[in-house]
Amino acid sequence: MPKKALVFMRYGPYRSLKLTVEHRTFRLQGMISVLQRAGHRVVLQKIEDWDALELLVNGEVIFQCKISDLDFGGDGNLDPLCEKAKLAVLHAY
Repeated sequence: MPKKALVFMRYGPYRSLKLTVEHRTFRLQGMISVLQRAGHRVVLQKIEDWDALELLVNGEVIFQCKISDLDFGGDGNLDPLCEKAKLAVLHAY
């Protein structure tokens, strides 16, 4: 895959602190930072699947996880899911 890929980050609503279920990007910030530092362009897209995160490159889902499994805030350097996502984008076709 080219070093500069267009990554579509599709994310669903999730419950934060036992409050209402909404689309939020707080937990996505670390992954967005990691992908952008690697030279990729990230486009956010809301979906209706609850607590779901998908990364698409060239129309193919290359990475999936639960949003609630991501670390809250930060730069993503210490979150192992962010590293897995970065490698998935690197190895995408």
